[in-house]
Amino acid sequence: MSELKQKHCVPCHGGTPKVDRHTAESLLSQAKGWATNNEATEIARTYNFKNFYETMTFANAIAWIVNREDHHPDLEISYKRCHVRYSTHAVHGLTENDFICAAKINDLFGD
Repeated sequence: MSELKQKHCVPCHGGTPKVDRHTAESLLSQAKGWATNNEATEIARTYNFKNFYETMTFANAIAWIVNREDHHPDLEISYKRCHVRYSTHAVHGLTENDFICAAKINDLFGD
């Protein structure tokens, strides 16, 4: 079981340190299917579904989880897919919160 799924997000401020590339790659081992961008300033994953109803059900479940964590992703939703991107805007990069939410979202998908 992912340790990240057991954690909760903490509020970030401008002084919160960013996660470096090495730490990001280590945390990704607990967030299957997610990848960083070239600058290691965001993580993303695309989830595929059979139809629009399943896609929207998943997106609504994400909304419920991220509201509880108070750490919100960028979502791109189409008929059979949901693309989720995380970056902590307060630090202009990644924090552990991004990986915590990624692990919790994976849990919805059964990963």
